[in-house]
Amino acid sequence: MLARTISTYISSFSGLSRFAWLISLASFINRSGTMVIPFLSVYLTTKLGFSLEQAGIAMTLFGVGSLVGSFMGGSLTDKIGYHRVLFWSLLLGGLGFMVLGFIKSVEGIYLMIFLLSSVGEAFRPATMSALAAYSTPENRTRSYSLMRMSINLGFTIGPAVGGLLAAWKGYQLLFWVDGITCIASAIFFRVLLKPKVSAEGENLKQQIVENQPVVSPYRDGQYLIFLLLTALGATVFLQLISTLPVYYEKVVNMNEWQIGAILAFNGLIVFLLEMPLVFTLERKMKRMNCIAAGVALYAFGYVVLNVAPQSVGIAVLSMFALSIGEIFNMPFANSFALSRTTDANRGKYMGLYSMTYSVAHIIGPYFSMNIAENSGFDTLWYISGAICVVTFFGFLAMKKRNPEPVKPAAEVEAATVSPVVPVEQFT
Repeated sequence: MLARTISTYISSFSGLSRFAWLISLASFINRSGTMVIPFLSVYLTTKLGFSLEQAGIAMTLFGVGSLVGSFMGGSLTDKIGYHRVLFWSLLLGGLGFMVLGFIKSVEGIYLMIFLLSSVGEAFRPATMSALAAYSTPENRTRSYSLMRMSINLGFTIGPAVGGLLAAWKGYQLLFWVDGITCIASAIFFRVLLKPKVSAEGENLKQQIVENQPVVSPYRDGQYLIFLLLTALGATVFLQLISTLPVYYEKVVNMNEWQIGAILAFNGLIVFLLEMPLVFTLERKMKRMNCIAAGVALYAFGYVVLNVAPQSVGIAVLSMFALSIGEIFNMPFANSFALSRTTDANRGKYMGLYSMTYSVAHIIGPYFSMNIAENSGFDTLWYISGAICVVTFFGFLAMKKRNPEPVKPAAEVEAATVSPVVPVEQFT
């Protein structure tokens, strides 16, 4: 039994391209320094004296900037290529974090958070397009999961270390560490992932693009419905980095180190379990069923907080449910989005997909903070659960309109060792 488990775990990593591993490593470097965003709402309310409503506006502006950045990043990726977008997004984002630490005024914080998220979010569609270029349809979900695994390993380290640094030296150091790791990732991309496209390779790619129909995502009705449902689920899930840290501090009476530890727990669970779970789920469940199951776990993760509001144990159980829900939902949602793209329109499709999370950042923090302040956290968690239930049935309805057979185990196993486009072909 143990040998079979180990074999399955190892097999889940097979057949992935060198580029997928390199971009995952760069993402790990970047996310290891993620210390500001998880503590931003706590920093604003406890250190700068913002009200919950003002903190909600700040996080909402983070979402507005993300919306702008996703649209901009998707368009630029199709025009100038993923590599340039990745480099400049990380470099300018790193500098932005350093500047943010010096700003204390409400208006200045609002403006800087908007600019910072606009630049930073351009990274997402460029990354997805890059991974799609160097993977096959058979291993695309696992390539994305590999990157998410590295991100979550970094996210395990970042908040935990950030909580210790905030409690020991204060919040100022977090801005510098976050900025430096972003810049380090930018340098990593420039040095190790610099594309060296030959004229022959460029012509080959141009022919591929020219021979593909350029379908606009705005005319893809099923895709737009999928995005709406994804935005609803993300609005609830992303309270993990906005409302939940405040809830931990005000209701569960956690300090910065404990908040960092429970957020790191999310990253650790996803790091340890996502690749083998995705590898297994691909063979056992339909993609849309996995997406829907993830949203159902989100509902449980929030509603369960009302069982014992001041219990650390319930908080841990909630975070575990949210983490498993993330594993079920996000890799397969990303795979569904990529499945509707071509080389000619992938940036726009994935930019629009990223924008759904930006919309969630806009809607979620402002309304959730207001609900928490005016009606209490218990009301907020029940409303969050209700939204997830509606979203769950929406994804199940989509499954009926988009039937997808479960792959036989033998076919999936063969796909894990299928050839991928080598990095050297276009570098």
